[in-house]
Amino acid sequence: MARRSGPRRPLRDGYAGKRCLITGAASGIGRATALQLAEQGAELYLTDRDADGLADTVSDARALGGTVAAHRALDISDYAAVTEFAADIHAEHPAMDVVMNVAGISAWGTVSTLTHQHWKSLIDVNLMGPIHVIEAFVPPMVAARRGGQLVNVSSAAGLVALPWHSAYSASKYGLRGLSEVLRFDLARHRIGVSVAVPGAVKTPLVQTVAIAGVDREDPRVQFWTRRFGGHAVSPEVAAAKILRGAARNRYLIYTSPDIRALYLFKRTMWLPYSVAMKQVNVVFTRALRPKRKAR
Repeated sequence: MARRSGPRRPLRDGYAGKRCLITGAASGIGRATALQLAEQGAELYLTDRDADGLADTVSDARALGGTVAAHRALDISDYAAVTEFAADIHAEHPAMDVVMNVAGISAWGTVSTLTHQHWKSLIDVNLMGPIHVIEAFVPPMVAARRGGQLVNVSSAAGLVALPWHSAYSASKYGLRGLSEVLRFDLARHRIGVSVAVPGAVKTPLVQTVAIAGVDREDPRVQFWTRRFGGHAVSPEVAAAKILRGAARNRYLIYTSPDIRALYLFKRTMWLPYSVAMKQVNVVFTRALRPKRKAR
């Protein structure tokens, strides 16, 4: 059997000239990734449901000398919108070299406070959304026989049992499991698969995350959310680490050392990890339970 031509590491020379699709490009990690790729000479294809934020990213990317070949405001949970965008792109351009699923939403809560809509929206956006993108953009990469890279942004909540994250973790564990299967499935096509697992990142998501059953304006809640944000890395730092890890075809890409250490703790010391997480849940619940107002 003849060997396929082309490099075995499509990103070994960097991102210059590579066609890169990025979801969630209007803010946070998605925006930072798009701008860094623009500086590196990539050809960008961008999407986000925030039309104004997306327009700002497109303008800033072009101001950096980057090429934005196509962009569209859409919700990745809308399968028809994703496939239509993909069809329009592939009608005028070759297949992607890099597909980056960055878009996501979050909500915290207990089983007693999360609504059905919380569960459904998190699965629709965080899991089915990336699946829609994969369905629409990865098969053309396979057919093109040039290799490439798929990057799915999961979360620390896709590795460990963070308190009040059951619905969010359901979506992010699912995305990590999907990524692991595809890493082996797509290897024969020279398409690498990386899954980023950020911890706290200074994005609008941190400040606006819905906490079911909790008053976000309560001073104690604001104190703890600010404290959480104080340990966060910048979107630019997270984006740089993700791009570097993807170029090397790393499977798990950490954006901060604390998450790597916590995951190692879970894998090697399950019993103390279990005891610690039970206590963390107690502390977390007490911290986020607002004081009752005096009558």
